[in-house]
Amino acid sequence: MENLDKKNNEIGISSFNLKMIAIFAMLIDHIAWAFVPTGTVWGQIMHIIGRITAPIMSYFISEGFYHTRNIKKYALRLGIFAIISHVPYYYFMNGELPISFANEFQFKIQTSVMYTLFLGLVSLIVWNSEKINKTLKATLITLICIIAIPGDWSFITVLWILFFGIYHGDFKTQISKFITISVPIIISPFLMFFSKNENWYTQIFHIGIFLAIPLLKNYNGEHGGGKNSKWIFYIFYPLHLLILGLIKYKFKS
Repeated sequence: MENLDKKNNEIGISSFNLKMIAIFAMLIDHIAWAFVPTGTVWGQIMHIIGRITAPIMSYFISEGFYHTRNIKKYALRLGIFAIISHVPYYYFMNGELPISFANEFQFKIQTSVMYTLFLGLVSLIVWNSEKINKTLKATLITLICIIAIPGDWSFITVLWILFFGIYHGDFKTQISKFITISVPIIISPFLMFFSKNENWYTQIFHIGIFLAIPLLKNYNGEHGGGKNSKWIFYIFYPLHLLILGLIKYKFKS
C-alpha cells in the first residue's frame, strides 16, 4: 500500500506542513473573495491557489479517523468548531449576522466548510460501523449529503472524505475517486461557456483543486508539528474570517 510505505520515508511533507500550506492557501483565497474581483487575473490566480485547501483538509479528516485515539472526541471537537465558525463565516460572506430579530426571527443556514468536514467524518463513521447494514448505510450517507448542501463545498467535501477513508492506504485509488467526484466542478465553466454564459471564465479557478494531488502524493506519513499543533486550524479558521469580515465591512471605506 502506497500510503503505508511512506511512513518509513523521511523525505516528503508531514501532515502538519501540508495543513500549514492549506491554511496559507485558504488565507489567499479568502483575501481574494473579500477584496479582489473574481473575473480578474489576480482573482483567478488567488482562487486557484485557494482550491488546494479543501482537498487537503478532507484528506486529513479521513487520516484522522484512522489515527485518532478517540473518534467520539474528534467528531465532537469538529462539530463544536463547526458551530463556532458559523457566525464568522456568514458575516464574512454576507456582511450581516445569520440571526435576525428585526421583523421576525430568522436563522440563515448558509455555513462553513467546518460543517461539511464534520459531516464527512460522520459519513466515514457510519460507513465503518459494524452495527449498520449496507442499505441503511447508503440511506444515511445520502441524507448526510443532502444536509451538507448549505455548507461550503456542499456534499463534495463529504464524498471526498468518505472515499479517501474507504480507500485508506491506496493512494492511487483515492486520487482516482477524488478526480471522479470533482468532475462536475471542473466541467462547470465549460458548460457555462457552451450555454453562452458570459461569466463562464470566472469559474476556471476550480481547476486548482488538482494542485492538491502532488502535495498529497508527497505526504510522508509523519505527523510533524507539536503536541498542540492540531488547534492551529481550528482557531485560525473562524478568527481569520472574523478579521477579514470586519476589515471588509467595517473598516474599508
